[in-house]
Amino acid sequence: MTDTKKTEFINLKIAEIAPNPEQPRKYFSPAAHEELTGSIKENGLLQPVVVRPVEGGKAPYMLIAGERRWRACQEAGLEVVPAKVMEGASEEQAYVLSIAENVNRADMTIMEEAGAYADLTAAGWEPVKIAKQFGKTETHITWRLGLLTLRPEVAEMVDKGLIKNNLAWHIAQLNPGNQMIAASRYVRGDFDSEAEAQHFANGLKNVEQQTSLTNEQPPTEEEAEKRKVAKAKAKDGLGKAEDVLIPLLEDLAKKKPEDLAVILGDDLARHLRVVTRLHAKVQMVKNMLSKAQGIQRAMEAEFNKTAVEVQQEAAEAKQQAKPEVKAEAKPEGEVKPKPVARKSAAKPAAPAQRTGTAAKGATRRTPAKKAEAAK
Repeated sequence: MTDTKKTEFINLKIAEIAPNPEQPRKYFSPAAHEELTGSIKENGLLQPVVVRPVEGGKAPYMLIAGERRWRACQEAGLEVVPAKVMEGASEEQAYVLSIAENVNRADMTIMEEAGAYADLTAAGWEPVKIAKQFGKTETHITWRLGLLTLRPEVAEMVDKGLIKNNLAWHIAQLNPGNQMIAASRYVRGDFDSEAEAQHFANGLKNVEQQTSLTNEQPPTEEEAEKRKVAKAKAKDGLGKAEDVLIPLLEDLAKKKPEDLAVILGDDLARHLRVVTRLHAKVQMVKNMLSKAQGIQRAMEAEFNKTAVEVQQEAAEAKQQAKPEVKAEAKPEGEVKPKPVARKSAAKPAAPAQRTGTAAKGATRRTPAKKAEAAK
């Protein structure tokens, strides 16, 4: 970014300054605004706003940085504010400066930050240049840019703090439908941790990259047998852990450190090494199992979604298959003939043994074929 031609400090009327419509920060905390307004009423504006001259605008100057301070000054009733005027600053330079002022503020939302970086990217800036300009890592910039694929509903959840930044990036890698599934399940508390939610999102991504579940081939007899053996082995191993290892650890955990120092004696160092190795393996396996659970849940979610889609398609096909009954057009002036009244068929005589109050059964007609055969 090239240096501006001239910078000076002067007092400007608030009415002479217009806000920047391209301001990267859109959300201003009401509580923070009220606090700043109170401070300005008591102490005045201690840090000047930064502006640049503009031609043909509603006001002769436009804000580069300090919109929150400018708003608070208006609220506090100030008519004149100290300003740093940057002559010759281009729109790009002004935008970069406005980002620099806001990018490290706690009240700038992550989506606002991502949008600001996207604007610079559209202007031809590479992530490495953006990172250098604002003192960030290139990974930080690319992760923020990756959030821009979030659907609006999920982006709003991220801005409100309902979804943390790291999880938001994993969700952003999904298609829009799965983004909503992962986000809504996390927000409603379906997962015990953020890591568990990430594993679910990664599982959905894994399912997206695979072929449809309905096209998967069933395992061969050999593969089925291998799965059966592996499942039995894992079950047997977990059984031994529950029967032997867990009770041993529970027994050790009940004792005091000074007692263990005496009881274990020379074996204390060995026990510590074994338990340390065991702890590392347990953590690794726990992480793998959590990932596997995420994939399993994702497959279940995809299966349920596919089942619903199949049901909807079947219902639509059934609806389309119904023949349309079209009313025949009648010539104008045609009088619809009245239906001819049918004569009631003579009822057969009731058997002699029936009383007058007995219920009369409906006359059952003999089918034509049976009637002919009876002749």
